[in-house]
Amino acid sequence: MASTPDVSPVLIAGGGIGGLSLALTLHQIGVPCRVFEAVPALQPLGVGINLQPNAVRELHELGIGNDVLDRIGIQAREWALVGRNGNEVYAEPRGLRAGYRWPQYSVHRGELQMLLYRTVLERLGPEAIQLGQRVAGYRNGEQGVTALVESRDGQRSEVEGRLLIAADGLHSAVRAQMHPQQPPIQWGGAIMWRGTTPGVPVRSGASFVGVGSLRHRVVLYPISPPDPATGLATINWIAEITVDNAEGWTQGDWSRRVELSDFAHHFEGWDFGWLDVPSMLRGAKEVFEYPMIDRDPVPTWVDGHVALLGDAAHVMYPVGSNGASQAIVDARVLGASMLSHGVTPAALRAYDERLCADISALVLRNRGAGPFGLLGLVDERCGGVFDDIEQVIPAAEREAYMARYKAAAGFAIETLNAAPATIAPGARVAA
Repeated sequence: MASTPDVSPVLIAGGGIGGLSLALTLHQIGVPCRVFEAVPALQPLGVGINLQPNAVRELHELGIGNDVLDRIGIQAREWALVGRNGNEVYAEPRGLRAGYRWPQYSVHRGELQMLLYRTVLERLGPEAIQLGQRVAGYRNGEQGVTALVESRDGQRSEVEGRLLIAADGLHSAVRAQMHPQQPPIQWGGAIMWRGTTPGVPVRSGASFVGVGSLRHRVVLYPISPPDPATGLATINWIAEITVDNAEGWTQGDWSRRVELSDFAHHFEGWDFGWLDVPSMLRGAKEVFEYPMIDRDPVPTWVDGHVALLGDAAHVMYPVGSNGASQAIVDARVLGASMLSHGVTPAALRAYDERLCADISALVLRNRGAGPFGLLGLVDERCGGVFDDIEQVIPAAEREAYMARYKAAAGFAIETLNAAPATIAPGARVAA
């Protein structure tokens, strides 16, 4: 483990994907840091997510290559939408098959977090992550920032740092202090039930598939290779309906375990031959219910020596599979800003100017259905049932729709492939 200068560190609130990616980035460019994570022990919690090629590229540049990522997930080959009667709306290759220089990965979120956690411990040492410590607020000073830290037993302390980066998620205490008048969490009416089931992968064998309509659909994709003995992979699935949200989310919990009988009736008869949805739902050992939520964008992610990152900055609907990817990209862009401006508020402002407006627009684009908006067009034009998609949405219109989304989300193929490294190899922040 490389030694670091005895100077005031950058403080990171949150040990999730964004916070840990930032810790690895800061270590790469020679900036000392400390991570404060509220839970007493990290565990591989969560469900499947997708890492887009723009994020995989950044992981590669952190020394986390395909040999490592292949152990926790599977390289995606296809992205496809299928209509209510089982006929294809749109399909395209993904990752290396699409011409990217980097793959797209379907992984278990918790396994990715644990991979990043282990890597931080190996490179920065165990003292770099303080578990059971929550950043509850901050106080800006002339030369730095004071983080107000609370332990699980109620003890409070103050920690001095050059900067504070809040990667503390949906319920970020730092964001609440920075924007005390922010509106409450926004729920548009979509309810998701999520689980994993052993099954035979469909289509390409590594396809992300959305089936149904804009307001009533199932999404599935494998997050492991098939077992050589059984041929079964771990299939991550999301079953979703949209209901009237006039009364707001009434369940209380943002994530709760539910019974199959609570929701399976919404998907009775969804057997297309190549995909038996009721059987897939029944095969899950446990199912969790989530509202699909986000927050209204804020005008800035920065206050003096403090900045927001990841979900604390831009929690978004998961329709574009880019929430975790954007958190990784945030960390890398922030690191690049420090290379240009030092470990200073000027670096935070440059990061904010680079990302805040564009990613805020992406939050709203995802709220408007993101790439699943194609299913909305099918609903509008033919009620969701068709024989020939060309008569509903011509190929050129479908391809243009997807191209606009990929450009907005930062993973248009030609642009990404041609872009220079976010952080040049060997680059270090000047003392």
